[in-house]
This record gives sequence, structure tokens and C-alpha cells, in this order.
Amino acid sequence: MIVRDRPSLLKLFFILRGSVIQRIFPQVLFVFGLSAFVVWAHRADPGIVPSVNSGPFALLGIALSVFLGFRNNACYDRWWEARKDWGQLIFTSRDLARQTLVLVDAKASENAARQRLLNIAIAFAHALVGHLRPGNHAARALARLPDDLAPGYEASRNAPDYLLREMGRDLAGLRASGAISDFQWAQLDGTVGRMSATLAACERIRNTPVPFGYTLLLHRTAYLFCFLLPFGFADALGWATPFVTALVAYTFFGLDALGDELEEPFGVLPNDLPIMALAETIEINLREALGETDLPPLPQPKDYILM
Repeated sequence: MIVRDRPSLLKLFFILRGSVIQRIFPQVLFVFGLSAFVVWAHRADPGIVPSVNSGPFALLGIALSVFLGFRNNACYDRWWEARKDWGQLIFTSRDLARQTLVLVDAKASENAARQRLLNIAIAFAHALVGHLRPGNHAARALARLPDDLAPGYEASRNAPDYLLREMGRDLAGLRASGAISDFQWAQLDGTVGRMSATLAACERIRNTPVPFGYTLLLHRTAYLFCFLLPFGFADALGWATPFVTALVAYTFFGLDALGDELEEPFGVLPNDLPIMALAETIEINLREALGETDLPPLPQPKDYILM
């Protein structure tokens, strides 16, 4: 995710990091070159490369803008819902640390049970990153995981869900031993249930993309519109046509590319969510709740990007 102050008007035109220009530059350059060729060919032989009425392009451009806006709104809703889910996970993890304080003044075995529960919660956050984002993120989870759970974690097809089941098993054991009351068990089990709800919500976003047919239609229409646009303005704008069509292509291709990034909020592109940083924040919070003092600093953006 891009984290930076709002740039000045002068810097606004020269910022590359965080923009989509690097992804769409080849398409914009192609439209510029195609437009220059169409203008040259129209001036050289209008019979072979005619100029057409620009009116339909204005109508199509308005319609395309509206549909691109709808798609980007849908993609942003996915991005924002994912951010709210991770915000809920941070809250729930802190709530778990507070609720397990009932074990602090108990026997040493029950203090160890609290430490075990919070370490599993830390591992859950890192396991969720690996579950949602491509790449090998198991090391961060295994570093906090109790040794007896490591084999099951590595063998599980859904590591975060496995860790939640183990937390439920530990809570059931504490209830059976009388370390916590039925009311305290219900509260703690409800907290683990909210963590499970976050897992399910993130899986729903990851496994349910925007309908492919809708995306394909907008992709095709945007490309066809930008490729045909020079024919509508070659006569009216002359050699200004390549610059105008390149600007239009930058807008349409840029909105399309930005929608692609927001559609997959758990990816590794600059505008995706910093779920690794959020998992590290959960780890720091819970380690502090356990009384640890040798804590790493909170995640900071590198080159304005927080991952």
C-alpha cells in the first residue's frame, strides 16, 4: 500500500512509484504511435485512411467511463472490506490478550496456557498472510508456534483454520480443568469465533473475483475505443491527435489497471493491502501483552510502500 504525504502540484506530474503508468506505458505508447501513423496516413491519402465522425466516440467514451467507474467501485469495495476484516482481526487479537488476563494470577500451568494461546494467535496472523498471499510465509508462523503443533500446521491444507481448532481445543481443556468458568469460556470461544469469521471473510474475497465476463467486456471495449479513437480526430485535431489519444488511453487503461490491483487486495502490487505489516502489528501487540520488552519497531513503509 502506498503511504506518503500528498505531493505538491509540481511533483504530482513526475511521481512514478505507486502510479500505474509503469504497467500501462506500453499500451499508451502504442496508442500514441498508432495515432501518429493514422494522422500521417490520413494526410498522405485520405481515401485510404478516412476520418470518421467523432460524435459516436464521445457517446461511447461517456458510457465506457461510467462502466469503468462501476467496476472500480466494485473493486474498491472488495479492497475496503478486506481492510475492515484485517482491522477487525487486530481488534479481536487485542481483545483475546485482554480476556486471557483471567489466567495471569492463576497457577503457573495456566499462565503457560495464556502464553500458548497468544503465541498461537500470533502464528494465526502470519499463517493468514501465507494463506491469502502467494509465497512462503510459514517461517514467521512456525517461529511463534508451540513445537507440538508444528507437524499438524505443515500438514494442514488450511493452516489458519488448524490453529483456530487448536485454540478451541486448549480452551476446552481449560474449561474441563476448572481453570476458567463457563462464562469465561463462552467469551474466549466467541473471540476465537470472530477470528474464524475473519478467516472466512478473507477467503470469500480471495476466492470470489469480479465476474470474468464483466472484466473482459470492459477490457475489450477500452482497447477498441483507444485504438479507433485516432480515426475520429485525425482530421479535426491534426498532429495534436497523438497527444490527446495518449491522454485518453492513460485515463482508461489506468483506471482498468487500478481496478485490477484493487480486485485482488491480498496481492503484492503497490496498491494492495499491507497484510504482512498488519500481521507484524498483531505480533508486536500480543508480545507486549505477554510482557516481552525486546520488541521490533512497528512496520514502516519502504520507498513509500508498506507490504
